[in-house]
Formats: sequence, structure tokens, C-alpha cells
Amino acid sequence: MSSLFPALTDGPGERSETGVPPDGVRGRTALRFGERSLTYDELAGAAGALAARLRGAGRVAVWATPELETAVAVTGVLLAGAAAVPLNPKSGEKELAHIVSDSAPELVLAAPGSRLPDTLAELERIDVDASAGPGAAPRETATAEDPALIVYTSGTTGPPKGAVLPRRALATTLDALADAWRWTADDVLVHGLPLFHVHGLVLGTLGPLRRGGGVRHLGRFSTDGVARELNAGATMLFGVPTMYHRIAEALPADPELVKALGRARLLVSGSAALPVHDHERIATATGRRVIERYGMTETLMNTSVRADGEPRAGTVGVPLPGVELRLVEEDGTPLTAYDGESVGEIQVRGPNLFTEYLNRPDATAAAFTADGWFRTGDMAVRESDGYVRIVGRKATDLIKSGGYKIGAGEIENALLEHPGVREAAVTGEPDADLGERIVAWIVPTAPEARPTAEELADHVARRLAPHKRPRVVRYLDALPRNDMGKIMKRALADG
Repeated sequence: MSSLFPALTDGPGERSETGVPPDGVRGRTALRFGERSLTYDELAGAAGALAARLRGAGRVAVWATPELETAVAVTGVLLAGAAAVPLNPKSGEKELAHIVSDSAPELVLAAPGSRLPDTLAELERIDVDASAGPGAAPRETATAEDPALIVYTSGTTGPPKGAVLPRRALATTLDALADAWRWTADDVLVHGLPLFHVHGLVLGTLGPLRRGGGVRHLGRFSTDGVARELNAGATMLFGVPTMYHRIAEALPADPELVKALGRARLLVSGSAALPVHDHERIATATGRRVIERYGMTETLMNTSVRADGEPRAGTVGVPLPGVELRLVEEDGTPLTAYDGESVGEIQVRGPNLFTEYLNRPDATAAAFTADGWFRTGDMAVRESDGYVRIVGRKATDLIKSGGYKIGAGEIENALLEHPGVREAAVTGEPDADLGERIVAWIVPTAPEARPTAEELADHVARRLAPHKRPRVVRYLDALPRNDMGKIMKRALADG
């Protein structure tokens, strides 16, 4: 298999299949975290020195703080042919103990000075030296099917499962996104995403390094940081809906932010659906539209709106090169007509998929059909031209009410168009007559003047259809969210 990082490992004058001439990028800044940065020459030296220490290792845990050392650590692990296990520094003791026991890493990499929990005390620790100086990175010898990352899922239905992502899945996804987004070595990406998840680590860090471009990590997301970096020459922004919501809220009073987003080549949102209301506010203020893509830990990226395509708000675009996608009925029968209305579960097949859940052959077998399609558990509709619109998770967002199959996402978008609604989530709960009734969870814009349940029901019925109106409205001060900004609907239902 060719190198994951041709700009680090190819020799002078060579041009890899990704089109990157390594000698043309060696002096460029590869990574910048705050005031600290590394050129490609310096990254090759630091990651190469670490790789030499790790040669022969199997699995290596990485304490994935939002620091330069985390990027060096994961790059070094991959150069060594080992598999990185990113650890969320905010994980609870029980969850972290499970991940370490399940993945059995040989050692843990961390930034100097990082305080590790007692759960990791039995592991040999190596402090990552990001200042090793210029040097040569070793040629990668791992095969396409060798594990690159073991990333643990959120564990909403039990202990987190370790999705084993092979090197070909990383290469396939990043090259498909390069095609869809016209992503080149000239692009500089800004983001403030965590580095223990595929969005911030694979797309946001390894993606630019594979292209020979640059990463500017904000450390902690802020609209000021976004404005500063985009106005200083960065070309792309990756974020989650919570971040784009904050951007939309800040735009009216921040001309520098308006200018920054207006000059960006590409604004990408992922990890959850971006409400249509925020799409429109950003487009109106800046003239730039946010594009969305769709992926999972187990599949990396499946679809995206293309840079040269139509950026339709509320859709995640079309399947990426190499990805097969179909929608199926509850009995597994594929939908034969894509009309933008018929709801089915997304199943995907292609080289972007993981190989297994670590130590869970039963879960791995259950995740795939007999002919190799991965059951995503996500529900969607598909337009006749191939555009996909996610309507929610099968377990929490598909509501069966009065004989209809209703996606929570479109009701949430309608609720967010009401001026009295700041945040909204929709779930279903048992109903003796309807099967399930629609429940809206609302964070009002002004608590003292919250819209009534009747007002919100009428608002939704006018925009969608009467059977999609919420039957129950519950008011909250804030919606429960995880580290990626996703609403934790099980917490709503359990609360």
C-alpha cells in the first residue's frame, strides 16, 4: 500500500499518487496549535523519531488532548505500522477502564506534563517530543488491511465498542473527500474539534497531512479564532452544528467574522444535522453556504455535498466515490423508488468500512447483511438525483404515529424556524391510540415568553403536515449534548 503521508515519507523529487511533490512542501507549516507549529520537515523528524521507538508495537494508546503532541503521536504510531487507540481525556473512570481492558494497548503516549488518570497507571508512558527537529520519516511498511485506528463508539446501547479502522479505509475516505471537495496541498484547514474522534482526528488532522496542506487547530473553538484564522489565509473550516449555531448567532454583530466566512473556500459541517435555520442565517450574512457530509465511526465518510455541486440545506449530498449506498425497508427489502419522501434505513458497502468490532464477533456479524452491506441504523430519504437527507436514527428518531413513519429531523427544523425557539429536539413516546406520539423538547429564546404547545403544534402543521405536529411539548433550560455537540436523546427519554 502507498504511504498515508506522502509529504512526509516520499523522497525528494518523487510525486505520489495523490499528486503531492514532497520536496515542495517540506518547508511549509503542517500543524499549528495556538502559537506552536511544525513544518513538514519538523513533523517528519518528530514523528519519525517516535516511530523508531514504536517499531514492532501492536496497539498504542494516545491521550488525545487538543495539543500538537497528539497529532505527532498518531502520525508516529501510523508511521510505525501500529494501531493508535485515541483516548478521550474526558472519559469517566469506568468507560476508560473498559477501553483499556478491551484494547490492551502496550503503552500510552501523552504530551509532557499531562496528568494521566490512575486507570492508565499500569501502562508504560512515553512523553511525545514535538521538538525533535527536522529529520526523515521511515517508509511505511504496513498493508492496506492492517489496523490504523481503534476508535470507540459512544456506547449508547452498552459498553463502547472498538471499531477497527484499517489503513485502506483512511486512505479511501480522504482521497474521496479530496475529489468531492477539490482538496489540495494549497488548502489550510481551521478547526477546534476534539482529536479522539474521526471528525477532528481523521478528517481534520490526517486529511490535511495526506494532502500536504496545513492544519490550524484552535485548541478551543471560538468565533474570534475562526475569524482570525480565515482572515489570515486559511481556506477551509470544519465544525459541528453547535459551532455553526454560535457562528450564526455572532454574525450580526461581528463584521470580521462575516468577512472571514465570506472569503473561505469551503465551510463543512458534520457529526449531526445542521438546522436549516442556521444554514440560511449564515448564507444570508456571508454569501457562503455550509455543506454537509455524512459518516460514522464504522464507515468514515459515506456521502457529501460536492464543492462543485448544489449545496442544498438539510441534505448530506451524494455517495462519495467508491461508496455504494441503498435504503431498505424494515424487512431489509431495498427501496426501488427514490422520491424524496419514502423513508428507509441507510446501508453502505465499500472500502471505507471498518473491519470489525474488536473482540466482538457477534456484534460484527450483526452489523452486516449476508452480502456485506453495513447496517447504519440511520434513516433517510433520497431524491431522484441521488441527494440524501437524513431524518434521524432508527432507534431514537424514527417515530411511528398513526400509521405514518415520521423522521424527527424535519420536525426539529420546522420548530427552529419559530422565533421563540432557541433549541429543539423531537422524540416519540408510547401512545395507546397513535402507537407513538410526537414529543417536542424546547429551549425557548426567552423563558419568560415561551411559545405555547398549541402555537408550536400549529406552526409545525402549517409547514409540514398535521400528522407531524407535536402532541406534547416539554420545556428545558438546555438540551443534553455530548462532546461532539450531538443531542443525547436517550437522556431526554430517560429523564
